[in-house]
Amino acid sequence: MNETDFHARLHRPGTLIDVGAHDGLITIPLARLPGSRVMAFEPLPPAFARLQVALRAAFGGMPAHVECHAAALGDHAGEITLAMPVLDGIAQEQWASTAKDYAAHRSARVGVETFAVKLMRLDDFGLTDVTGIKIDAEGAEYEILRGARETLLRCRPVLTLEVEERHREGSTWAVPAFLDALGYDVVFELRGEWLPMAALDRPTMQRASPDPSVFEASDPYVFVFYALPREQAAGMLARLQAAA
Repeated sequence: MNETDFHARLHRPGTLIDVGAHDGLITIPLARLPGSRVMAFEPLPPAFARLQVALRAAFGGMPAHVECHAAALGDHAGEITLAMPVLDGIAQEQWASTAKDYAAHRSARVGVETFAVKLMRLDDFGLTDVTGIKIDAEGAEYEILRGARETLLRCRPVLTLEVEERHREGSTWAVPAFLDALGYDVVFELRGEWLPMAALDRPTMQRASPDPSVFEASDPYVFVFYALPREQAAGMLARLQAAA
């Protein structure tokens, strides 16, 4: 099950947050869910421009129920550096990160472009109706969740998170532990089976190079995780399993 299907299966009307919206691959399907309001955050300038174009094309104009922010999320407000590797002259936008600078991987093939971007904290919006959050932030997941702590406790949304050791060592331990302390169960899907975080074998399921010029990864490579509020987790898992 992909992230879009997960959010559709467990959808409740309310505000959906897309962190790392890029050019709208998930923003647009979220915006089509009934009763949804979407807040999309994308700090990379060229991706943000394409996000707006994609939304206008999909809805015949900028939809009133979608709010776009040219910003990163974190645990404080201000400004932060976004680093994007450039491989053989081609921007690797999917690797753009506020959590690392790629300095260790500079080479004849790999350069780095940096952007000073706005940094925001989700809790500062004071939202009361968040029902789902998607996070794809190349290593910045922990800070994003720290900045959303009160929102998570108040609203109890479901979450999808892309978390990779190659982007931040220890993140597959720290992120689930933070969510566990807030009363969330973190699970992943493998070959149609929903498994607890304890079943993640990092040496065989999370092996990938942090170097943007090296294309290798374990098989399977598990990097999408799903967080369910513990008080609703059993029922939600039953719905997800029924859809498999």
